[in-house]
Formats: sequence, C-alpha cells, structure tokens
Amino acid sequence: MIYDIRNLTTMTYASPVRLARFNLRLRPAPWPGQLLERFNLAIDPAPWSIQEESGPFIVNRSRLTIRRPLSRLRIETRFRVEVSEPSLIAAMYVGGNADAIDPVMGGPTVAHVRERAACSRDLTAMGPASYLYPSPMAPSSPAIAAWAARFFPTQQGALAAGCALMRAIHREFKYDGGATTTRTLPDEAFQARHGVCQDFAHVMIVAARAHGIPAAYVSGYLRTIPPPGQPRLVGADATHAWANLWCGDELGWVGFDPTNDTLARSDHIFTAMGRDYADVAPLDGVFHGGAGQTMTMSVDVAPVGA
Repeated sequence: MIYDIRNLTTMTYASPVRLARFNLRLRPAPWPGQLLERFNLAIDPAPWSIQEESGPFIVNRSRLTIRRPLSRLRIETRFRVEVSEPSLIAAMYVGGNADAIDPVMGGPTVAHVRERAACSRDLTAMGPASYLYPSPMAPSSPAIAAWAARFFPTQQGALAAGCALMRAIHREFKYDGGATTTRTLPDEAFQARHGVCQDFAHVMIVAARAHGIPAAYVSGYLRTIPPPGQPRLVGADATHAWANLWCGDELGWVGFDPTNDTLARSDHIFTAMGRDYADVAPLDGVFHGGAGQTMTMSVDVAPVGA
C-alpha cells in the first residue's frame, strides 16, 4: 500500500508566549517493510532554528526554537510512504482473522523468548534489552501482572500469547475517547477498563514486560475505511498507537493492535517506537509565559490511487 499522509497540528495560546522550544516526532523513522518516499515539514511562524536528530530509540526528532512572541503555532507535515504486508504474519492469518492464527506457527515459546531477552547483549534501539523494564509512562503494576499471567504459560508460543493478550484487552476494555488523557498511566486505565489506543498499548506493554517479554510503544497512523456508500472525510483520520512485542530472533518485533484486535499490517503506518508514549509523543516542549493553550489536530490518510 502507498499512502499520502497529511498531519496539521495547531497550538493556540490565550496570550502571546515567548522563547518556545518544541520537540517534533512526526517524520517516520526507518522501519522494516516501510519506505518513506518524501517528507515535507512546514511551520508557521518560521522557527529561529531547527535541529534534526535521530533517537533515542527508533525516533526522528526535530528540535525547534522560536524566539519571537507567538499566539498561534501551525505545524503541517505531508509525506508519502509505501507499506508492505509482513509476509510471515500474513501467512499466519486465515481469512484475516486474528482468532485463526495457527499456534503451531507461533515461533519460539514464551520461555525461550524470556531467556533470549534476558541474555541479549544487543543494546541498540532494535535490541530487546531496552524494552524489558518499567519506564516512566509504563511503570510496573502488580494488578496488571496478575491479570495477564494466564496468557504467558512457559510453553505457549510467544506470538500466540501476544494474540491472546491483545484479544483480552480488546474484549474487556471499552474504547472511550473522553475517559483518559495523554498523561493517564496504564494502571488507572486498567482499573477503569476503558481508554483509548494509547491506554490499551500501555496496558499490553506493562503486561508483557511483567512476564519477561520485551514490549515497545509504537506511534503511527491507521488507514480508516468509511462505511459503504460514504465518502472518506478529509481530516477525519487520527494518529494511532499499538504495541510491539519481541518474539525472539526468529520473528523479531511483531506489532499488536489491541484497539482493533489485529496484528499490525499494511494498514498500519509506522512513525516511531520507544519505551512508552513519552518517548515518541508527536509534540512536546516548553515556553516562557503563563498563557493557557489548546491543541487541535487534523489527519488525513489517503491511499494513493484509491
């Protein structure tokens, strides 16, 4: 699949602020099976400086400094990306149904993945070691660990275990766009059994790490398909989040989308991977001034030729 993607983010301040510094994580980082063909970033007002960086983790970051007072900041990205269907994962599906994954094809067992992850000396951003332990927005939770224990018997295939956990979150949790914020920790969403894609990904990450399986947070986009007979509305799409679980050297990182009970496929467009949301937040920063702020975002994911 080839997509043209537009993301328009607008920050509005109650009164002018000055000397603002922002981190943008909007340019997709390199990822297997995905090719970024072009990328354009437009910022109004123009920043005093832009510093492009990669990392930490699988992240591209633009660091902006704006020195003159501003009451409104407009950030627009446009890019084209080609996403390939993961061949191994596609072979494990029957009719596109996650329930139909063949456990015989599930690759290494939970016990094997635990052992390999614990012994790994790969400290790169793609290695499992950085994603084994609690992180600021995905701290350990005894409640989540106890709830998830049933999904991780030692001889279960790691892929099948991940699918069972993903399915349980999808079935037991209610999607509620007003229930949480970007600062909500997973234990709160778990106790309430509701939240959004960020919360579901965090719960899955905490659960997997509690049982020795490396887990990472992925930010990106999801192709949405309108109801039959209805037009695709420009700006009606949204950013999305899912979890990557490391399923051993044989399978590597596999994407699990508990919001939709599906493995990450060619409808999922990868932007960045980190330990949790804080590592890959599309926008954060600081400014001088006491003004209140509001943020609006409009996203359009358009398949090329569709």
